[in-house]
This record gives sequence, structure tokens and C-alpha cells, in this order.
Amino acid sequence: MRYVLLHPPMWRPHEVAPALETSHVETRPVRQAREVAVVDDRPTVLLLDAESRSTFPVDVMRAFVDAGGAIVALGREGETDVPETLPTEFLSGFLTYPSSPRRLLVAIRAGFREAAARAETARARGEAAQRAREIGELTRIGVALGTERDIKTLLELILTQARRITQSDAGSLYLVEHNEEGKKRLRFRLAQTYSKPDAPFVEFTIPVDRTSLAGYCAVTGDPLVIDDAYFLPPDVEYTINRSFDERYGYRTKSMLVLPMKDHKDEIIGVLQLINRKRNLEAVLATSADVDQQVIPYSKRTVELVTALAGQAAVAIENSRLYEDIEKLFEGFVLAAVHAIEQRDPTTYGHSGRVAAMTVGLAETVDRAGDGPYHGVKFSREQIKEIRYAALLHDFGKVGVREQVLIKAKKLYPSDLGLVRHRHAFIRRTAERGFWRKRAEFLQSNGQQGYDAFLKELEAAHAQELQELDRFLEIVLQANEPTILPDGSFDELKAWSKRTYLAIDGSTEAFLSPDEMRFLTIRKGSLDDAERHEIESHVSHTYQFLQRIPWTRELQHIPVIAYGHHEKMDGRGYPRRITAEGIPIQTRMMTISDIYDALTAQDRPYKRAVSSERALDILTTEVKEGQLDEVLFKLFIDAKVFQRQLPEDAAP
Repeated sequence: MRYVLLHPPMWRPHEVAPALETSHVETRPVRQAREVAVVDDRPTVLLLDAESRSTFPVDVMRAFVDAGGAIVALGREGETDVPETLPTEFLSGFLTYPSSPRRLLVAIRAGFREAAARAETARARGEAAQRAREIGELTRIGVALGTERDIKTLLELILTQARRITQSDAGSLYLVEHNEEGKKRLRFRLAQTYSKPDAPFVEFTIPVDRTSLAGYCAVTGDPLVIDDAYFLPPDVEYTINRSFDERYGYRTKSMLVLPMKDHKDEIIGVLQLINRKRNLEAVLATSADVDQQVIPYSKRTVELVTALAGQAAVAIENSRLYEDIEKLFEGFVLAAVHAIEQRDPTTYGHSGRVAAMTVGLAETVDRAGDGPYHGVKFSREQIKEIRYAALLHDFGKVGVREQVLIKAKKLYPSDLGLVRHRHAFIRRTAERGFWRKRAEFLQSNGQQGYDAFLKELEAAHAQELQELDRFLEIVLQANEPTILPDGSFDELKAWSKRTYLAIDGSTEAFLSPDEMRFLTIRKGSLDDAERHEIESHVSHTYQFLQRIPWTRELQHIPVIAYGHHEKMDGRGYPRRITAEGIPIQTRMMTISDIYDALTAQDRPYKRAVSSERALDILTTEVKEGQLDEVLFKLFIDAKVFQRQLPEDAAP
């Protein structure tokens, strides 16, 4: 071990203590305070004579001792003890005047031992602090990797962090995949080059074999530490691909290639780091830059990146698992929507359009710079939650009877058929009565007065048939549903009071009480019982969605979907809750749902209205306090209602 002795400029160590003049001790005169420092982490002693005390302030001596140095002080003539101006905690020795060379040599050697011990302690502390920083850094990186779900962003994060902690100029990342035959291969997924940031990146695949660095690492599972990639040992099986270097004028030198292994110890990828630098910010523009900056990867660096690679592999596996779960949910949701629309093909596309508009409105709210909702922000997961809730908001219709679900008119087809048959029977009865009266007249009176009688009878008969046809016309008119409460049923009620003789001779009403109940429905095509059955689809939806084990990010889907028919003033269904109980996501969906229900293509039970008419109807509901006024304004201002899927597009 070599030692350093810092001494006053006029002092001659070899004259005072000739034993110091050895190859193990380097002597340096110090004239200024800035020269008082531990030299190259070697044991360093500062010899402080009486004249030097005023030259070196207390803070300089403190910094020197804290860095691992030792101080040996020489007293003045007459000083028998350490002077008060010289802090004793800084001294490893104090010699009174005069001192023999032997005593001086012993004090200096004791100082060297103390300095060596302090240096070792400082190194240990520094190494412990470095290890703590590294552990903290790996923990921080692990947390960051564990919270990232997007695979592309995750790969960028892994490579960036690996380059940063190793001070690597470049790096690349390969992932293991299987081809159509199930054979493994490596896909080049990502590359970063600090010194060549504009170099393009193109994905490609390489075989998992021993010919390439990444392939060899994937086959053996062992890391490769290469000091100079251009000078590989002659007996290795792998080679380096220099195409990037030749194309862009780069020089690949030191390399670290590590396998990324998951919790099952299976290799899922390869991390490749290139050109570890002394200074992370240095640009390797020339060969001289490479020679000056690039250093080999140390054993400790390999340990750090190996730990990071393990964290990265688990993060990638988690991301893939999360992606698979997302695909599973997506497939399930789309299958559920398909099942809904199969039951009622006339509503095809409704769920997808409602989802598109609701997501569009959510994004509009997210961007709003002012207003009551300016602080509302939706994350990527919340947007997905809104979309799924909108797609599934009508799923409960699978629990509604199909005849009610697709009921086109106020009367069911079989009931309307019965009315038509009744009309035909009454009409035919009238015609039979007409012919019977003619025959009875001829039988009683012969031809006398027959022509006048027939003319009068035909006129009455024509009038009767016209009235009967009017009956059917009135029934058909009343059978058509309306969007809003409309019309009176006085003429229909009058017909319901008329009777006819049935086949068995009993007296029957033209319209039964049940038929009148349906025909006098003032809005839509459903009576109260049927409407209640239709409305029950909301509860069915909620109960169904609650049974699904949604992820934490999607756990509010049942609640969001549950309230899409609730109104701000409490006049909605099924719970009749008011504004405070309706989530903003649900309020947005309600506006989208009503708009699409009004403007969707003609259905058997309603005709489509224009966009302008639909917005007028929605405006009326806003004024009545049923819909959220602020959200509806955003819906119009941002033209969210135009954000709909084509009729033939999948939701």
C-alpha cells in the first residue's frame, strides 16, 4: 500500500526523518488550504507545524478528517499540551517541541494506520450507501414496472431504466414468441441509441440458437459480458451483427446480454446493453469518444441488471396476463352485445352507438376547462369502464319476454288478427242481412215496389259497410304507437260500446276491455304491465353484471349501467333516485341512450325522428329537470351526437 504525507512547504521529511524516504510513502508539500485533501483514496497524513495552523481553517481540517485523513500536529517551543485553538478531535497525534526523529516517525506511522482505518471505514460506508441507493433504485424501478399496464410503454421503461443504471449508450430488447408451427423465436421489439437518436427502428425476428448474441443467451440462459464486441474469442459460437454500426457510423464495444426469466425460471426475453460510459450524457460521435468514454461492464453492474431483468420479466408477464384478461373481457362484452341484438335485430348497433357517444362525452368532459365539471378527469381505465357499462346497459333485456321486447304495435299480431276476423264476421253478417231482407221483401210483396225498396236498402247497406270499415280504420290508427302522449280516443270508445250478435247468438262488444286498454295507450306500444316488464331489464342488467368478477378498475360497471333510465328529478326507474344518487358516467349514458333511441333507424314500434327533433325532445327533458343541463350543453357544443358508429360496424 502507498501512503501520502502532506507537509509544510519548508519542511524536509527525509532530513528530519530519513525513514520516510521509501517507495511506499509519497511526500507532498502543501501551501494552500485547497491542497489539503485525501489523495486517490490512499491513507493520507497532514503534518501540521506551528506556522501552518493559521493557514488551514478549522473547516478545512474537519473536511480532511471526515474524508479519511489524519492530522499530526507539532507544538511550538514551550507548548506542553495541545493548544486550545487546535481541536483535539481532529488530531491523531501531537508532538511537543523539540521532538526526536524517532518520535516523529512513530506519530506519522500511527497517523497512517488511523488514516487507513478511516479510509476503509469511509469506503465501507460509501459502499453501503451505494448498495442502499441501488436497492432503493431497484425498488423504485420495480414499483414503476409493476404499475405499468401498456406493454409498449413497459418495454420502453425497462430499457430506459436498464440503460440509466448502467450508464449504457444503447440497448435493445427481444421477446420470445412462437411462430405458426409453435417453434420459439426472438422478436426484436425495441432499440434505443443515445448517440444516434434518429436511427430508425424496424421489428424483425431471429432464431433461438447459438449463432447470435441474443439467441445464444436465450438458449443457454447465461449472461454474456463482452469487453469489445469486435474482438471476440475465436472459439465462441456466436457473432455480432455489425450492420447497424456500418450503416450509421457507430462503434459497438462493451456489451452486456442478459436473459429475462419469469417466476417459473423460463426465458421470456433478452436484454442487450451496449457501450457502458463513464458519463451517461456523453455522445459517442467518434472513435476517440468511444476509446475515452466506453468501459467494460463490472461484476456489480451485471448483478444490478440481472435483478432488474428479473423484475422486468415478471412485469412483462403481468402485462401480458392483464392484456389477456382485457381481451377476455372485451370478447365477453362483445358476445353479450351480440346476444342482446340477436333477440331484437331491429336494435342492432344501439349499444355500440351509445357507447361511442358516451365515451365521446366523457372525453369532452375530461377536456372541459371551466364549468361545474372542469375538475373531473377520467383515466384510461375509467374510460374503458364507461365503454363497457354503455355496451352492456341493455343486457338485462335477455330476461324480458320476446313478444314484449319486440312488440311493434299496441295490439299483439294475434290480437289484431282477432279484431280483423271480428270485423270480417260483422261485415259478412251485415251482407247476409242485406240479402235476407231482399229475399223477405220479394217473398212478401213480389215485384211490386221492389225497385224503390232495393235502392233504399242498398244505400243503407253501403252506409253500414262504410261505418264498419271505419271501425277497422279507427282500430288500425289507434294501434300505431306514438313517441309522445298524443290524440284522443272518443270515436274508438264509441265503437267499444257497440255490440253485435256472435255465432252462438250472444251479444258481444265490438272491442273487449283488454283490447281497449291496449288501443288507448297514449305513448308507445306498451301498457303498464308490459312497460314494467320492459323496465325490469335494468334490474336484470344490474343483477347480471354484479355476478361478474370485474377487475378493480372495472368494478363500477354494474352501478353505472344500473341508473341509465333514472332521471335527475326522480321520475326515472327502477329506483326513482334523484341527481345526487346518479353518477356522472350514468348521466352521460342516459343522454346518449335517449338520443340514439329517438334517432335510430325505423323500428316496427316507432319511426325515427330527425336529429333536430331528437335534440328538441332532449331539450324539453332538460328544462323539466330530468337530464343534466351542463352535460347536455357539452353534448351539443362538441357535437358528440355525431360520434356514432356506422350501422354495419361492430360495437
